[in-house]
Amino acid sequence: MGEVTGGFTPSGIDEQQLVREVSAPLFAAKGWMKFLGVLMIVYGVFAAITVVGLIICWLPIWIGVLLFQTASTVEAAQASGSKMELYGAMSKLKTYFTIYGVLALIGIIVSIITIFTVGLASLIPFMNSF
Repeated sequence: MGEVTGGFTPSGIDEQQLVREVSAPLFAAKGWMKFLGVLMIVYGVFAAITVVGLIICWLPIWIGVLLFQTASTVEAAQASGSKMELYGAMSKLKTYFTIYGVLALIGIIVSIITIFTVGLASLIPFMNSF
């Protein structure tokens, strides 16, 4: 049931060809991945110039390197048809989305705390009048 035996799937498709077909959408986006990877690395370098940015500059640089590595690994998977290369690319992409998911949650939490704090601070002048 869907097992790969001897390099061929039960439908007779060569495993390497299957890997090339599955990796085709990522391979088509490799240019954009590299572009965004370079932008993130440059952003991280510019962020390092500021004091606050110095603390967090490693994050965009890491994200940029992950995107660049993903694009390179997808190229290798497309060229070789290796499922391990494709797995490596997908694993790096998973890490990228995990990082952005955690950052989104942190951003939402900080936004809620900020809104709550500003709301309370705006009530202080009214409380002093009583």
